[in-house]
Amino acid sequence: MSSTHPIRIVTAASLFDGHDAAINVIRRMLQDNGAEVIHLGHNRSVREVAEAVLQEGAQGVCVSSYQGGHMEYFKYLRDLLVENGAAHVKIFGGGGGVIVHEEKTELERYGITRIFHPDDGRRLGLEGMILEIVKACDFDPGQFAAKVSAPKTGVPQTGLGLALTAIETGQAPVLESLTGFKRKAGSPPLVLGITGTGGAGKSSLIDELVTRFKNQFPDAKIAVVCVDPSKRKTGGALLGDRIRMNSLARTGTFMRSVASRGSGSEISLALPNILKFLKDYDFDLLIAESSGIGQASSKILEVSDLSLYVMTSEFGAQSQLEKIDMIDYADLIAINKADRRGALDAHRDVQKQYRRARKIFDHATPVPVHLTQASNFNDQGVNELFVALTRALAAKGDPRFQLTEERTRALGGSDKQTVVPTERQNYLSEIVSTVRSYKARVEEQARVASKIGAAELLKELEVPAATRTAWEKEFTGPELSELRGFDELKKSYAGHEFRYEVRGREVRQPLTRKSLCGLDIPRVVLPSYTDWGDRWRYLKLENVPGSFPFTAGVFPLKRSEEDPTRQFAGEGTPERTNRRFHYLSRGEPAKRLSTAFDSVTLYGEDPDPRPDIYGKVGESGVSIATLADMKKLYSGFDLCDPSTSVSMTINGPAPMILAFFMNTAIDQQVEKRETELGRKLDSAEFDKVRRQTLGTVRGTVQADILKEDQGQNTCIFSIDFALKMMADIQEYFVLNDVKNFYSVSISGYHIAEAGANPITQLALTLSNAFTYIEYYLSRGLSVDAFAPNLSFFFSNGLDPEYTVIGRVARRIWAVALRDKYRANDRSQKLKYHIQTSGRSLHAQEIDFNDIRTTLQALIAIFDQCNSLHTNAYDEAITTPTEESVRRAKAIQMIINKEFGMAKNENPLQGSYFAEWLTDQVEEAVLEEFLAINARGGVLGAMETQYQRGRIQEESLYYETLKHNGDLPIVGVNTFVDPKTLEEGFVPPKIEMARATPQEKKQQLENVVSYRDTHASEAEKQLAALKKAATSGENIFAALMAAARVCTLGQMTTALYEVGGKYRRNV
Repeated sequence: MSSTHPIRIVTAASLFDGHDAAINVIRRMLQDNGAEVIHLGHNRSVREVAEAVLQEGAQGVCVSSYQGGHMEYFKYLRDLLVENGAAHVKIFGGGGGVIVHEEKTELERYGITRIFHPDDGRRLGLEGMILEIVKACDFDPGQFAAKVSAPKTGVPQTGLGLALTAIETGQAPVLESLTGFKRKAGSPPLVLGITGTGGAGKSSLIDELVTRFKNQFPDAKIAVVCVDPSKRKTGGALLGDRIRMNSLARTGTFMRSVASRGSGSEISLALPNILKFLKDYDFDLLIAESSGIGQASSKILEVSDLSLYVMTSEFGAQSQLEKIDMIDYADLIAINKADRRGALDAHRDVQKQYRRARKIFDHATPVPVHLTQASNFNDQGVNELFVALTRALAAKGDPRFQLTEERTRALGGSDKQTVVPTERQNYLSEIVSTVRSYKARVEEQARVASKIGAAELLKELEVPAATRTAWEKEFTGPELSELRGFDELKKSYAGHEFRYEVRGREVRQPLTRKSLCGLDIPRVVLPSYTDWGDRWRYLKLENVPGSFPFTAGVFPLKRSEEDPTRQFAGEGTPERTNRRFHYLSRGEPAKRLSTAFDSVTLYGEDPDPRPDIYGKVGESGVSIATLADMKKLYSGFDLCDPSTSVSMTINGPAPMILAFFMNTAIDQQVEKRETELGRKLDSAEFDKVRRQTLGTVRGTVQADILKEDQGQNTCIFSIDFALKMMADIQEYFVLNDVKNFYSVSISGYHIAEAGANPITQLALTLSNAFTYIEYYLSRGLSVDAFAPNLSFFFSNGLDPEYTVIGRVARRIWAVALRDKYRANDRSQKLKYHIQTSGRSLHAQEIDFNDIRTTLQALIAIFDQCNSLHTNAYDEAITTPTEESVRRAKAIQMIINKEFGMAKNENPLQGSYFAEWLTDQVEEAVLEEFLAINARGGVLGAMETQYQRGRIQEESLYYETLKHNGDLPIVGVNTFVDPKTLEEGFVPPKIEMARATPQEKKQQLENVVSYRDTHASEAEKQLAALKKAATSGENIFAALMAAARVCTLGQMTTALYEVGGKYRRNV
């Protein structure tokens, strides 16, 4: 679509919203339709979005909001824009079915341009929605500049944003609102020009430098202008630098993204005029960043007073350095991503070339070539670069950024931790080799086994002893016994009772269940193979449930009287969710307390009256900010009862929430013991109860940070720091003998919800799991000490591959753990939880959702999941009600208690299709391992956004097929109720479960009261927590103490200061 004016649109997912798959699809399509898109990514506050709109001079903003609180969010956004003279900005929003028709109408009356409901998408299609947005934003925002008022203090964001838009389009800027910000005295600010190769990390390095400027010179005002290329074909552009810059939240910073708009070079035609204009205003430093360049480019020199060239070690042969123009001219050079292989060699070679270019023959003379790692919090190399930069500015005559020697010495940095040692970076390739070698050996042995079996069956065949011995040498002694014992194995399953041991305790279970017709239905059926080769393939590739390689399940039989049913609860206050837990557990022998947290908690914050936070308190989950909240949440449940297990779906702030939980369990048992004794416990007694509690309590916390980054969800800390805390939790578990609680639930669910197909979900999840193994091993932990604390969490759907993801996962894991990592039997068992697909829940024809969920539950149960959560049919719209949760739970109960085929526990075995599909999916996963390995393993692939790109591509593919009808979805794009397509159709009202204003107020008051009560103790514990983090101590041990007196937000903020915030990426 051709437009009259250059169109600039900001896109984001709202505060505490993850899964930015939808808004990513929108921003890509906007770019394809010629828009310049400033993408902010997920978890963006109203203020961040509004400031981006103002500074970027955008005509429109598109925000997705799926986690509740949308009424407050969109109204607050509208209010801030109007307050800052930007009432002209068009606001578009969407939230699937979460924003119901009545709320959509109310928001549009308030001034939101359009809230897109799924019914709008069905009528207009994605392309129609995009065209509507583009058409509405096709106007000159400069016409409104005269109405903008000057702010009382600070940078005049609106006026500057519109002025720069005018300069970009060749118009005269309106200056009335900028008068008070004019530079009144002193020399104009210097321009630091930053250029470098694409993907070298220029914008991340800028963010780190600006952070240091603001830390050392808090009053400094800094403007950053970043150029990104326009697409020649469409005219659109992804302006992707702002998303990476956390420092823009600091007062006195201003940023403008600029598209090249056909300039034919790495800087736009407007950049010189923009910088000239900004020099007249009260900034202390201007930073100009070019788009990625080639060897011969050096245009940045034309607009800068000081230049920094950013590169990586991947420049090819040493002779290629002689072709790089900027090495000849740059004042400073940063070789970023210093953890990459060859970085030290690159540092030496670039220093040599720098000296050659400048005829510096004295090798003792230091040169300004720095090794940096912008992704590493408080990186030593970045600190050294910053000091060099301040000195270079002073040398250019700018006295504003002079560091004293004392402040320079205080800039001590931290080294980047090694997650996977260099010598272990081919671990995924080794695992592929292990699994393939195992299967090849099984096939070779099967051919020999056929011969042995034939000789056994046909005694009259005279097989020479030497030949028989040669055959038997293909097997170890235990293997030969296993092969010869197949008939005995069958007999053991042919009786009425099966006996086996679990941790030294004998378990007896019936082997049959009687049908109404009187048939004894076997719970496990073995094949009736007579060929010993077929028997061997069965034993080594399938086997009975509970036996290696655990393809058919990790336990011999399902527990009697305990179905794998698990339903999430989480709404409003802890008291309200506690009531839901008791409702769900009523009459159940096993208490499975699966907890969903509100998005304020999921992002490590405390309840707050600010509208975009307040709106999300207690929505789509429970609000937990203190130890007192956690105690209310699980009140009335014995957390050390073997029949009670707790599951907490939380990632970014998982260490703090886990510390709340463990303290809750300990205090509960202490109170119980003190009641029994009628007195307080002494310190030795307390310690005994504490250790017994930690060794007994059952449950899991999700805490999987790798998938959160890959799926762009609830990451809050820098990745390295978050990984360190994960390992600290596991180390604490090992030291304190925590055997029944999973330290991490390695999750594919969020990967799938972000858009990945089932094979990608499985491959990324398993590769993440093996990365944790390598990391924990490098920390000195024994595999058998930590592997039993690892669990898995998958989504499933209706794609054929979902039929076997459990089978494939268990087999790969078992073979790799046994043969590669030499782990024991318990460690080899992959235990996993299934949640039925959230993406398959549609806001249209919601009654059909239960049908899909039923089929998905059937797949999960037949594939031997260890626990299962069935989504409620209304979960695409609201927090599930008691009625909808009861229906969801009934799905599982009907399958487990009424569906005849479920009386058997290995129904997939013996299916030609299931066996074929298992092999196909397994091989596809192994191929994906090799693709990740070729990119430097999981962490190397994350550096290049490989996993993120795969997820986005597959999400877009799914949405394309859904919208063009090639992927039929009943009730959505086929078999659609005709009345829903009529103009003016209003969906029927459904019961909405939302947190009440009284509940929100209660949580706000509670957290303030808790802070006041524990203020002095909290101050000491926060200081101790920061000290533990900076001195390399176990952070989780410190959190266990801090969680007793600190709020969630207090601990999060303290850890930001010593570990760094997460940096988003497109």
